[in-house]
Amino acid sequence: MKRLALSDEILLTIEKPARYIGNEINSIQKEKKDVNIRFVMCFPDVYEIGMSHLGIQILYDMFNKMEDVWCERVYSPWPDLHKILKEKKIPLFALESQDAVRGFDFLGITLQYEMCYTNILQILDLAQIPLLAKDRTNEDPFVIGGGPCAYNPEPLADFFDLFYIGEGETSYDALFDIYKEWKSSGRCRDEFLRQAAKVPGIYAPSLYQVKYHTDGTISSFAPIEEGIPEKIEKQVVLELSEAVYPEKPLVPFLQATQDRVVLEIQRGCIRGCRFCQAGMIYRPTREKEAEVLKKYASLMLKNTGYDEISLSSLSSSDYSNLKELVTYLIDEFQEKGVNISLPSLRIDAFSLDVMEKVQDIKKSSLTFAPEAGSQRLRDVINKGLTKEVILEGAGQAFAGGWQKVKLYFMLGLPTEEEADRCAIAELANQIAACYYDIPKEIRNGKCQITISTSFFVPKPFTPFQWASMHKEEDYLHFAKTVNEAVKNQLNRKSIRYNWHEADVTVLEGVFARGDRRLSKVILRAYEKGCIFDAWSDFFDNEAWKQAFCETGIDPEFYTVRKRSLDEIFPWDFIDAGVTKEFLKREYENALAQKVTNNCRMKCSGCGAGKYQGGVCVENSN
Repeated sequence: MKRLALSDEILLTIEKPARYIGNEINSIQKEKKDVNIRFVMCFPDVYEIGMSHLGIQILYDMFNKMEDVWCERVYSPWPDLHKILKEKKIPLFALESQDAVRGFDFLGITLQYEMCYTNILQILDLAQIPLLAKDRTNEDPFVIGGGPCAYNPEPLADFFDLFYIGEGETSYDALFDIYKEWKSSGRCRDEFLRQAAKVPGIYAPSLYQVKYHTDGTISSFAPIEEGIPEKIEKQVVLELSEAVYPEKPLVPFLQATQDRVVLEIQRGCIRGCRFCQAGMIYRPTREKEAEVLKKYASLMLKNTGYDEISLSSLSSSDYSNLKELVTYLIDEFQEKGVNISLPSLRIDAFSLDVMEKVQDIKKSSLTFAPEAGSQRLRDVINKGLTKEVILEGAGQAFAGGWQKVKLYFMLGLPTEEEADRCAIAELANQIAACYYDIPKEIRNGKCQITISTSFFVPKPFTPFQWASMHKEEDYLHFAKTVNEAVKNQLNRKSIRYNWHEADVTVLEGVFARGDRRLSKVILRAYEKGCIFDAWSDFFDNEAWKQAFCETGIDPEFYTVRKRSLDEIFPWDFIDAGVTKEFLKREYENALAQKVTNNCRMKCSGCGAGKYQGGVCVENSN
């Protein structure tokens, strides 16, 4: 039996000790003497959140299928354990072996959300690894980041040795081969970084120099020596059906945020919403074959004991074989008590027909994301939804027995005006009216429409990467406008309204489009005690404001400032597949309220056709 890194005495004093003991179903144990590389995978948030992350499950499975690699896991300790580890100087440990993280070869950190950035420093600090990459020696692990936030890694540049740009299934073999040769050679740490930087998709920030104009914008970004690539090209798995996927996913001891079998049915999205980073960086859209998915569904349910299976994609309605797959899952598993979850469906007759098949007579709530209240603004963001389609879909849902609808919108979108905000309440009122048009004797109780608004954050590699943000007080005013408009609606008693925190949005916007000068702000905020910023109970906006002030950084430079179309962005050294020319064209189409067809209707020439795969190539002519 393995020795736990924490004593029973400590485990009895902390909340949810099961977060730290490992030994979950399907976790992997190996003999240290049998492997050349020890890799610890980190999700910089609490265990229950990190265990829900599909990307870590995939890489954990892939690495552990390599004979000479042992991949383990670590998550952010909750503040109670954080305090104990600091006071008792206990180094942060991996779950599988309970060995100190600082003794591993690689520490891989998933960059899923900007508000987890201080938790990255928490991990390094508790692991007793120097926070700044320049201070590490050959005795320290190489810290490598990946995930969607790695498409602008610059705010974290000082803390990471390497970043992996793109999908992790492609380049790790080459990176590990270089590492094994370097490790046996005894050469200096920088020499490994130089060799690693030549692997496709790998970015070593210390090997690049940034220069700035007097106005603070970037004047140049270039390698510091010959042989280091000027552009880092994202890595793409083209044959998704053949890609590695866990047949035995990890099963947490505690209930995770998504406690179910997850079937990834496709990557990418054909829709081209102009605010959506995922829809751009995961191009081209690639589907998994239905037969492969059926096999994985059976194996994963058998190997986990779960009673729910969820289909994962950015837009499940667009998966070509959705009806065939759902029919199979119903016929094969529903009588065995397995629930089927279908997130990311569009509001149309086909989707409602599919949902009708998988939901019982009780009918849980439906979730739709119109994103904008007015048709004008939906055209600006290229949502591809008309009011007629929305109301028709809602009417069909109500007629089918649903009575609860959740609606998601954004506030602060480019070109947005007060009328667009009021239109959110008006659309909700019209949806409620669809319900009350049904004869009273066949209604299923009272209708409940829940509106939720988040505040728009421009992201890299989207057409809106040039767009300005607003100030915190402006966002609060926008939410108040919607709230007042709801009160004026005829069906107001059937409508509830919730909105996101404005201060968190502003900070997210700073780091989404920030440069490497922000590393010192993140470090200062961590020194002031900022961790778990994604959790409203812990977020300390005043501490962040002080961190900006003390480091001499103006956050409004990254948010409200207008950007020219020819400005060099911190992420321009990355080739994400979509070209800057395409993004400019789409930004201009947005300002002209011009809709762009989806990828199956007509190729828009985004640049992803160069990968020679996915739906864009099939329809490029």
